[in-house]
Amino acid sequence: MKAIDNKELVLALEELENEKGIEKAYLIEAIEQALVTAYKRNFDSAENVKVVMDRETGAAHLYAVKEVVEAVEDFKLQISLEEAKTISKKLEIGDTVDIEMVPKDFGRIAAQTAKQVIIQKLREAEREIVFTEFNERKGEIVSGLVQKADQNIIVMDLGKLEGIMPTKEQIPTEKYKVNDKVRGYVLDVVKGLKGTPQVIVSRACPDFVRKLFEFEIPEIYEGLIEIKSVSRDPGYRSKVAVYSNNENIDPVGSCVGQKGVRIQNIINELNGEKIDVIEWNKDPSIYIASALLPAQVMAVDIKEEEKFAQVIVPDDQLSLAIGKSGQNARLAARLTNWKIDIKSESQFREMIANMSEEE
Repeated sequence: MKAIDNKELVLALEELENEKGIEKAYLIEAIEQALVTAYKRNFDSAENVKVVMDRETGAAHLYAVKEVVEAVEDFKLQISLEEAKTISKKLEIGDTVDIEMVPKDFGRIAAQTAKQVIIQKLREAEREIVFTEFNERKGEIVSGLVQKADQNIIVMDLGKLEGIMPTKEQIPTEKYKVNDKVRGYVLDVVKGLKGTPQVIVSRACPDFVRKLFEFEIPEIYEGLIEIKSVSRDPGYRSKVAVYSNNENIDPVGSCVGQKGVRIQNIINELNGEKIDVIEWNKDPSIYIASALLPAQVMAVDIKEEEKFAQVIVPDDQLSLAIGKSGQNARLAARLTNWKIDIKSESQFREMIANMSEEE
């Protein structure tokens, strides 16, 4: 069979291997499989065939694979022992033999098929390269232009890939418009339709706030200050617990910056979301009291095994400690990973009095 412009094919395969990292052997196997399919489709054949391409020259050969039998019942799949012996005297019943075929026009079909396979595999390889590149960027911040904005999903142009920001990953106080430049946190990279990679982007997750702190506060990026925990009500308020084992560093002051300039950059990125920066402490009583800022706390009674804290605040601080719709208390509980029950001084005294009467 006249092969597919063999020299050019081999050079093309070697070039793809060198430039794109697609192995020549992998491409040849893919072309061989595609040629089998193409032959059966174009020649309406029920034969058992295989294609073998010479790895060095690129020459493609088509073979009918037949089983050696005593009496032939299906000429497309079988060959008699007598006829098989004319090919090789070593053949026995049950063996298979490859008989080369030279169908008309198969060279043209082979050339077209090889080209299609190469284009397809090249696209797949490029998609895989981009997928791997972005998969390694999970946990990073990316920026892109909004291509589509509706109530359910934001589609972003990230350059090589498309970014998807579902409703739950959007900041509810924000409105996005086409051509807006938007930054977001890479939550995941998934393969969509036809294997095309898609980046799942979030502006609502706590890790977006964590990453913004790394960008804006050099001491965090350098490891001098550690973010211990982040809790967040996206668009409204975040609490960030920071710590430094260097006594000369004020972790809260470093994050806020002179006249609040550092924290203001983060607040601006989050469209005005309030941020409480508190100092982490290994003593849960001190840590929980700090987590309830801006409220002032009188006392914290903890039950270590249950991870439960009873907090007492002055009467005029109760609503501040709980926050609007319970937001401050809820964020403090998430930040510390403790159950927190808040009572005013009057409520606590009344509770103690009732307990004394019951006794």
